[in-house]
Amino acid sequence: MKDFIIFIVKHLVDDPDAVTVNEVDGEKTVVYELRVGPGDMGKVIGKRGQTAKSIRTLLAAASAKTGKRAVLEILE
Repeated sequence: MKDFIIFIVKHLVDDPDAVTVNEVDGEKTVVYELRVGPGDMGKVIGKRGQTAKSIRTLLAAASAKTGKRAVLEILE
């Protein structure tokens, strides 16, 4: 799942080398902390948050097979 997030985000931002994802695995939830470079936050969030919402929807659908809830935190 981590590689899936990295793949999507690297194609959205200007500085793909600055993209990192930290995975924090809990009992019922997995938290993904996405960090992007300065100035790329707007590209990941999108207009009115639509890009971030779409990424989170894809993540939720993919994580449904694992039986754990997935949460995406976007950090700069």
